[in-house]
Amino acid sequence: MSQPLIDPFHRPISYLRVSVTDRCDFRCVYCMSENMSFLPKKELLTLEELDRMCSTFVKLGVEKLRITGGEPLVRRDIMTFFQRMSRHLDSGALKELTLTTNGSQLAKYAQALFDAGVRRVNVSLDTLDETKFADITRWGRLKQVKEGIDAAQKAGLRVKINAVALKGFNEDELLTITEWCAERDMDLTWIEVMPMGDIGNEDRLDQYWKLDDLRDRLRETYTVTDLPDSTGGPARYVRLEETGQRIGFITPLTHNFCESCNRVRLTCTGELFMCLGQEDNADLRGALRNHPDTEEPLEEAIRSAILLKPKGHDFDYSRQIVDGKMSRHMSHTGG
Repeated sequence: MSQPLIDPFHRPISYLRVSVTDRCDFRCVYCMSENMSFLPKKELLTLEELDRMCSTFVKLGVEKLRITGGEPLVRRDIMTFFQRMSRHLDSGALKELTLTTNGSQLAKYAQALFDAGVRRVNVSLDTLDETKFADITRWGRLKQVKEGIDAAQKAGLRVKINAVALKGFNEDELLTITEWCAERDMDLTWIEVMPMGDIGNEDRLDQYWKLDDLRDRLRETYTVTDLPDSTGGPARYVRLEETGQRIGFITPLTHNFCESCNRVRLTCTGELFMCLGQEDNADLRGALRNHPDTEEPLEEAIRSAILLKPKGHDFDYSRQIVDGKMSRHMSHTGG
């Protein structure tokens, strides 16, 4: 392996999140507008280019690769990419290949994902009410997602549910979702809504449910024990003693987690974002496409980009305006 990637604040970069498409078969109200304009397909990295890009990061010390979108499983022939990445699992260079999905395509691809070496998937699911689910996703069907979760568990995949905490929407389902996950032996992580992209008429200040409040409500029903667990990600964890399940909290707004950040994000067009909450990025596509026969220019471009990684983000709702709002949609950067 070449010299590992170390950012200016002495944080080793061992985790790459890759958005393989900005397209999605849902239109979740906190993520994108209903009438989205997606990127021309010619601007997207090909699956072969994604292979080269990710393999170079693995060579430079990335040990965890999470595939995101949009909805990654709507990209045509995406399973060939997972199958190609499995060689890095076989070699031991890559410790984990995983996926974040809305669950709509899991019934179709769960077994193939397991066969390619995927062992864990995160499923985004904010409500167990069919009507509310249809409202928040605009185009989604809850039954389809539940069938996908069933298929994933049957295939042997460990499923974690990611729920965005939305005031006035799923507050009343806190215990329902918690108990449902406990019954199915699934971990659960709550995420604060983040200010990214134009979402039309939706107001994120109205949506914002502070996770300190959510945690206090859990304490009214459960014995909540703080855990030192770290998965290398931004979540902080507790255990509910009555169920034994682990609950995570991702709080980029109330408690930022930047001091231990070990990740960068690659978009489907080859831009590398060193921080989810900053606009600074580096275009790696040129280094990739202009030098098809050598990886050295790409390695150099990656190293130069990592040296620009900031100390932290600046998401802030405290002044009742969306300070630090990112103009790009989450579906472009990858969740």
